[in-house]
Amino acid sequence: MTNKLRVLVIDDNNETRHIVEQVLVPHGYMVDIATSAIEGLRKALTEVYDMVMVSLEMPQISGFELLREIRNFDNMVPIIILTAQKVENISLEVLRLGVHDYVKKPLETEELMDAVENALCLPQLQTQRRELFTRNIIQTNQRLEQRIQNLNALYKISKSITSLMEPNKILERIVDAVLDVLDGQECTLLLVDPKTGKIQNELHKHRTNTPEQQATDDAALPEDLTETVLSVPLQVGDMVVGILSLTKRISGQFTSHDAQSLRMLADYAAIAIHNVQLMEQLKKSQEQEKQRLRGLFERYVAPSVVKELLKHPDNVKLGGSLQAVTVLFADVRGFSTFSGRTSPETLVKLLNHYMTVATEAILTEEGTLDKFLGDAVMALFNAPVPQSDHPLRALRAAWVLRESVVQLHVRLPSEHHLLFGIGVGVGQALVGNIGTSKLMNFTAIGDSVNKVKRLQESAKGGQILIAEETYQLVKEHIKVNYLGDVHLKGQSHPEPVYEVLAVESKRS
Repeated sequence: MTNKLRVLVIDDNNETRHIVEQVLVPHGYMVDIATSAIEGLRKALTEVYDMVMVSLEMPQISGFELLREIRNFDNMVPIIILTAQKVENISLEVLRLGVHDYVKKPLETEELMDAVENALCLPQLQTQRRELFTRNIIQTNQRLEQRIQNLNALYKISKSITSLMEPNKILERIVDAVLDVLDGQECTLLLVDPKTGKIQNELHKHRTNTPEQQATDDAALPEDLTETVLSVPLQVGDMVVGILSLTKRISGQFTSHDAQSLRMLADYAAIAIHNVQLMEQLKKSQEQEKQRLRGLFERYVAPSVVKELLKHPDNVKLGGSLQAVTVLFADVRGFSTFSGRTSPETLVKLLNHYMTVATEAILTEEGTLDKFLGDAVMALFNAPVPQSDHPLRALRAAWVLRESVVQLHVRLPSEHHLLFGIGVGVGQALVGNIGTSKLMNFTAIGDSVNKVKRLQESAKGGQILIAEETYQLVKEHIKVNYLGDVHLKGQSHPEPVYEVLAVESKRS
């Protein structure tokens, strides 16, 4: 195996983790271990894996909740359940989350390898199956080539309909398309009010023939001439917005292909009409949309950043670009141990205190809150709004966070005194709205982000750690303690690491 596949194992059982490593590593897999559900969720949301193995029997977060969080973030990664439960006791809801397989504990080597290989091969087999199916369809339907060409023409016409934004032009284009594609004599389009059913607009149109075409058509008409009408609703979901009818002077009935073509045109027509209605509503509610964006972003970024984003709201869309950013990771040290001996009410209240301190420190320097990861927080600087001094801003935020925790301790009992371990780093990352059109997260991903997370994981409570590239950019504004060359997890070589001892305050 030339390219090693990464596997994340989330299980609090040491024996299970040991078996997985013994089985997978000799076969060329890279195994990353998470000893708790919270740690596993953190890794799954911040790193890229080819497969995730999840134990259903873990404290803190149920296996179902953990699976749902992973699926919300990544709908494609193969997942295998490690469980001591009987098959019939595994929740159907868990299986509906797209779990590829399960392996019973205690683990058997052969069963584990079969599950891993099957899960990794499934996406490839599905692709091959789709390709084979497509080839067979093309080969067995060559006799319908003319009909397919007609449907393609219909599709192009329909797309042109949906691109129009003027109601009158849309109606004209719809009836013209029906008459041209289906060779009818008359087309009628009625628009109705979805709520009352009353007709709002009506358009009739007859096919226009040249004298030669008309003479040919008249000669071909049978003596038992009848007019046949085919009608379909213009429907968006369960909402009917109109009726489309076609009349032909023929003997006999419309073909199934005629009905299918008319339904396709009706679907596109309904979408086009509905789009125009939505655009009208959108124009009337532009200010409401701006306020919605303001309310959304002010929870994550500073007011000055919100103001800049509102100037260019089209930037809030799916996609990303490679750029330089400074990333800040801060994690409350000892919180997992502390949570085991504290009531849930007290725990939530205390966590809110510490997260509020972190949030205020980041927003004061106009950073962007990327996400909260349990008792940790991730923030970005230089995105989405450019900041020429983003490394120094991030370090000032980290220093203010450290000092604010000291002030917070004055108001808290000693048993509630906790400290942040903080990592700050500069690097190139893919920055943008990552996810799906329905669920996206403005974030940064890449090796540089992972490296900062490793710095944070190496920091003790109250420490701020940076690497060499960050130090070189801000060394004139900070005081540090050189910790020597440190081998960070996931890095190929040791590198210089510095503990920040002081940061130059912001100039007025």
